[in-house]
Amino acid sequence: MKYWIPFLVIPFLSATALWADAPRLVFTKTFPGSVPAFVQISLERTGDAVYKEDAKDENPLTFKLTEADTTVMFDLADRLNHFSKPLESGIKVAFMGAKVFRYEGDGEPKEAKFNYSEDLEAKALLDWFERISETERAYIDLERAVRFDKLGVNDSILRIETVRNQKRLVAEEQFLPFLDRITKGESFMHMARTRAADLAQSIRTSK
Repeated sequence: MKYWIPFLVIPFLSATALWADAPRLVFTKTFPGSVPAFVQISLERTGDAVYKEDAKDENPLTFKLTEADTTVMFDLADRLNHFSKPLESGIKVAFMGAKVFRYEGDGEPKEAKFNYSEDLEAKALLDWFERISETERAYIDLERAVRFDKLGVNDSILRIETVRNQKRLVAEEQFLPFLDRITKGESFMHMARTRAADLAQSIRTSK
């Protein structure tokens, strides 16, 4: 048996090492008094993502970005040298939340903290993370309405449509299970069911 143990262990360790080196982007925003006051978004190169509004959340929202959107975000991080340089503008502006870009993988993690940046790539990447946050807030609102406020479901779908029309909605497919549930649920208003069906069809068509 002692001759077989190294054979079994080495591949496992190699796989673990490869996983540890997989690139990951992490965005954190802390803004006391705002809603939400804390946001953390982790994005893997595979597109798998995690959204938290509490650093200790053990059951966060998970979703998957498209390959195209993921590539854009990682390309921006590459152009920012994986956050190895300062991003804070130094200009006196109103406090808009303490933000952190962090890159994990390919050696020691690197991060840059800022309130406001004039760097165009940093602005673009921040906008992507803000779009993700807006999307997940819309998802949370829809989930709450489906479970606890059936009369508010139509308004929740309207908000999702507004975000989508503004080209701010990402990972749209994550909404389909709830939209299908609404479409088939006789306990929801007819208007909400029709609106859910139309939105689900539009998402599937765009895919």
